[in-house]
Amino acid sequence: MRADRLVTLVLLLRQRGRMTAETLARELEVSTRTVLRDIEALSAAGVPVYAERGRHGGFALLPDFQTALTGLNHDEALALLVAGSRRGAQLFGLSSALASAMLKVVDALPEGLRDTAADAAQRLLIDPETDLLSRRVDTEEMPDSVVAEVRRAVFAGHKLRIHYAAVDQAPRWRTVDPIGLVTVREQAYLLAKRKGEDRTYRLSRVLAAEELDEPAQRPDTVDLDRAWQDRNARFRTGGDTVAVLVRMDPAGREHLVGTVLAVHAEETDADGWLRLNVLFQDSRHAEWALWQHATHAEVLAPQWLRTSLHDRAVAIAARYGPPS
Repeated sequence: MRADRLVTLVLLLRQRGRMTAETLARELEVSTRTVLRDIEALSAAGVPVYAERGRHGGFALLPDFQTALTGLNHDEALALLVAGSRRGAQLFGLSSALASAMLKVVDALPEGLRDTAADAAQRLLIDPETDLLSRRVDTEEMPDSVVAEVRRAVFAGHKLRIHYAAVDQAPRWRTVDPIGLVTVREQAYLLAKRKGEDRTYRLSRVLAAEELDEPAQRPDTVDLDRAWQDRNARFRTGGDTVAVLVRMDPAGREHLVGTVLAVHAEETDADGWLRLNVLFQDSRHAEWALWQHATHAEVLAPQWLRTSLHDRAVAIAARYGPPS
């Protein structure tokens, strides 16, 4: 832990120049006394760090202290910096490790390349927290200790005990054979096997986790993309899914398609409206999604969904009708 902190301290001084003990303490999330001890340790190890006294003083490195990373061109360095801006690492509990790694990559680049790559990275925004309609992307919060335990079991190939809260069920412990981790639209999932059967667990519903010493029963290699597609296909064709035939204004197509599980058929009516056969996760999902489109969409089938939307509209009209 201290070795990582010392490396980060050196990189901060390399990239930002002179810094006070108080500023370093805030960046490293330690006390100023710890910073002073770390400075002494670096000096004893031969790192050319020195103190400047006075009002604008602080700690700095000698100008000629540097490293160089060869073999990376501008676009390769830019790709690493862009990768560091994505939130997958946050979902898997690797945010601090990724930030530290990016700091090291930037510092190790030759000076000219470092400046141009860092400037270019500032001009790219990947997956912002809100869209153009100010709708916030919900990122699930998960305890780092839980995610770290799951991650260790996945990488070590060990069995994993999880205290899991399935929808509409009381939390209970399960022992699984972890296969891999997947992120989809800011949500993280654990792919595993339980008693030989494929299982998919949402990480935000894992309340506690414990890596076991026993080896997991799983193949040595895995195609996670294929595994996810297979589970996705089974999910869409099973359970309480609802098929709906809907007629709608083309302007709302992308919004609707973004909420459904699948689009099975699509054609254009004579008046220019679209007729789509779509699949929803369940009845509540279907009613919620289609209600958002108000009069810009019309459910043609099933009849129970038409009736449900009609009843909701009548209730809303009654609530906001003229005062009696």
